[in-house]
Amino acid sequence: MPELPSLHEATVDAIVGRVGGATLPFQEARREGSHATLFWFNELLESAPDGDVVRQFLVTAGELTRFDLAEVTIRPSLCDPAPSAEKLILTDFAESWIRLGDLGVAVMPTAGLHAYADRKGWRWNTDEITDGIAARDEDIARIGAEPVVAYVLGHDVNPDDGARDQAVVVGKVARAGDGTIRWGGRLPQGCVGAPVFMSVPLNGDSFKLVCVGVALPPDGRDFGHHPVATFDAVRRALDALDSETPAPTAVTPPRRRRWWQRRS
Repeated sequence: MPELPSLHEATVDAIVGRVGGATLPFQEARREGSHATLFWFNELLESAPDGDVVRQFLVTAGELTRFDLAEVTIRPSLCDPAPSAEKLILTDFAESWIRLGDLGVAVMPTAGLHAYADRKGWRWNTDEITDGIAARDEDIARIGAEPVVAYVLGHDVNPDDGARDQAVVVGKVARAGDGTIRWGGRLPQGCVGAPVFMSVPLNGDSFKLVCVGVALPPDGRDFGHHPVATFDAVRRALDALDSETPAPTAVTPPRRRRWWQRRS
């Protein structure tokens, strides 16, 4: 009988297999040094046997959305059929984002991206961070002062040609003395704004994949380590938004929550 993969290997496989299509690289147009990552998120509003009702957003670090003209790299694998353009230019970029209080996170309704694809004759075929993966209070409470292995799914910057390939960055998260969750060390250029994951072992050889939150720019404390805006706080901030902003989108059929196996 073949040996099951380690928890580390199985977690990387689960991240790539389940939400590998959730991220997009972006930067300020016509300017170097402003590279970042954004991702798709479905906020669950209602769950029913015939489908879930969600609000869909793009999510990233708010500090990296404060410019007017943005360039998003279109990943052909996330489009059906693949478009001819390699870049998407977004105007009025800063004004398109909703900033979630003092969390350092910004969200953008995805209606504009879907409308753009419709005009161009294709549609988005993405994965999303969903309710079943986004961390809850009890998941964040597991993170203490002792660092635990964590993973960032972002788009770094190739120093030779500037390519924005997707990468799984392995590191650790821990709870700082002020109660905030922090990524232990610097991230590659372009990976700020990306989702941060960890695995929670369950009974037997299974585990739960959890999206801890959003990787933020370093704030000068803890030797430049990156804060992580956790999804329990993001959920509460989204709940405070007007329920009609934006209009909900029906997703049918509902996605099953998935569990993965590992070697004990």
